[in-house]
Amino acid sequence: MSLNLLQTAAVEVHDTLDLQKTTAELVEKITTTPADQLLSEFADKAIAFGLKVLAALAIYIIGAWIIRKIKKIVHNIFEKRKTEHSIASFVESLVSISLTVFLVIFTISALGVNTTSLAALLAAGGMAIGMALSGTVQNFAGGIMILVFKPFKAGDFIEAQGYSGTVTDVSIVSTKITTTDNRNIIIPNGSLSNGTINNYSQNIYRRLEWLVDVEYGTSSEKMKSILKNIVDGEKRIVRAPAAPADPSIALGALRDSSIQFVIRAWVKKEDYWDVLYDVNERIYNDVPENGIQFPFPQLDVHINGGN
Repeated sequence: MSLNLLQTAAVEVHDTLDLQKTTAELVEKITTTPADQLLSEFADKAIAFGLKVLAALAIYIIGAWIIRKIKKIVHNIFEKRKTEHSIASFVESLVSISLTVFLVIFTISALGVNTTSLAALLAAGGMAIGMALSGTVQNFAGGIMILVFKPFKAGDFIEAQGYSGTVTDVSIVSTKITTTDNRNIIIPNGSLSNGTINNYSQNIYRRLEWLVDVEYGTSSEKMKSILKNIVDGEKRIVRAPAAPADPSIALGALRDSSIQFVIRAWVKKEDYWDVLYDVNERIYNDVPENGIQFPFPQLDVHINGGN
């Protein structure tokens, strides 16, 4: 412990002696140097520093003017390409902030200040902020991908992340959808851009499918005729060439307790649910009226007699 105290004291004494020596040299220089020479040196240094200040001001003014021009060019490019407002605003702000940081560093460097430490400090600060906001940065990146590639837009009916509903707002970090039961769901763009998105509104037409089970022994031709009459009576079903294919009716499967017929037809996306429910009701009413019954699950049990 005493050795450490002695070493510390020795360092303090050495520093004190150095300070005294520097002060003495400065005092000696001032007292021995003629006044006119001191004034001349001071004037030279003041002029040199003033020139540096003027140069720094010139760099800052010219740099700020260039930044404004670049922002205007970027803004015009986005307007011509009709880029989403959210991504345009974000990119413009990012460009402006980045260029302003570089301009400040160059301006300080023009004053003769060593900017190496400042650059290292900014890099470390940026890294710390990036680590702290890693989730937010991911959402920013996801938002940019969504706004650039446009897998959906406001007004589309989508299914994603276990939710389905109408998109009401797409921002740079999240997407808001309204479900069919009027719930507002906010989904982060990071997870949304990395997941599966089912966009029901992107195409003009959607295909409907009905599976109709009837009891064994039913005439397939009679059943097809009944189903065809139902389909022909629904005017909202789209026929070729407007839709990819005409409505199709076929015996689709032989099940354990029933035979299954399948109907496939195309409708406009806005008519999907109405046509689905209306044809369901027609099938339920018309099939029994023609003497064909819907089956119940059946199980045949065979008992073998034994001793």
